[in-house]
Amino acid sequence: QVQLVESGGGLVQAGGSLRLSCAASGGTFSRYVMGWFRQAPGKEREFVVVITWRGGTTYYADSVKGRFTISRDNSKNTVYLQMNSLNPEDTAVYYCAADSRLRIYWRSNQYAYWGQGTQVTVSS
Repeated sequence: QVQLVESGGGLVQAGGSLRLSCAASGGTFSRYVMGWFRQAPGKEREFVVVITWRGGTTYYADSVKGRFTISRDNSKNTVYLQMNSLNPEDTAVYYCAADSRLRIYWRSNQYAYWGQGTQVTVSS
């Protein structure tokens, strides 16, 4: 059983940056593909980015490509999401997710483990 805890959310002005972290415990971190999703009020949870087991491959949603960067440190059991050039449309609760396989990675139901989420609010 893997436990995920996100941190780093907050309030930032448009154009600003935040770095989210997701710390994992209870499993062998390097065995899991790690993804970030987000959910804005009244909207479905949407895929943001995924990184494979050793960080060799990443896939980004078009909406964040070029602005967000995912990375992982398997020695620290942590995945990071660096978010730059934030805009109000990025406002959402951000969740990290883990699964042992890379399947239909853009679909939230493909992930077995989820964190509790961290709020990101971008003011205009």
